[in-house]
Amino acid sequence: MTTSQRYKHIISWFTENVPVAETELQYTDPFGLLVAVILSAQCTDKRVNLITPPLLADFPTPQLMASTTPEVIFEYIRSVSYPNNKAKHLVAMAQKLMSDFGGVVPDDVDKLQTLPGVGRKTANVMASVIFNKPAMAVDTHVFRVSERLGLTTNSKNPLQTEHKLVKNIPASLIPKAHHWLILHGRYICQARKPKCQECGLKEWCRYYESKLISD
Repeated sequence: MTTSQRYKHIISWFTENVPVAETELQYTDPFGLLVAVILSAQCTDKRVNLITPPLLADFPTPQLMASTTPEVIFEYIRSVSYPNNKAKHLVAMAQKLMSDFGGVVPDDVDKLQTLPGVGRKTANVMASVIFNKPAMAVDTHVFRVSERLGLTTNSKNPLQTEHKLVKNIPASLIPKAHHWLILHGRYICQARKPKCQECGLKEWCRYYESKLISD
């Protein structure tokens, strides 16, 4: 099976079987999602969704968050992973939004990455989810699932995975494909024990094929 054939079959399966694929982070506006994505690093969406409502109820805008301190924000997010660093990042991010972008979340990946706490993955999430741009955010799920399925081969880092996926997935589908791969990794192709017997993609999966051969 060629790489292009593998992509074609896998995209067709997702299109038919997972027509709706969206972020599981809860948000009401771009700033709210940006806060949630920063908090979600090495933390579950479920935990973040418990934290963001009270936080954003009291600090719903960059202006309000920029005017407080990390110590105050810490009390809202103390149950998240790395709360000290994330509290500092959130306040500094809001301050930079105010000073450099007039309080408006930019739609450009490079500009997003100038914000404290925003790396390439977070910037790509914002670009694809909020602005529907063909930006592929690669987290641990996307990285793992892409390798197992055979969409990538021996990628050394998320950037290599991103470039390969963007090259082979139609631009119009990339925002949705990001969620296809994340959700598949979260619920089916799990890290420690993938649920291969429940997976509709095993016919085109390099990992499953290798398991059959080894067994």
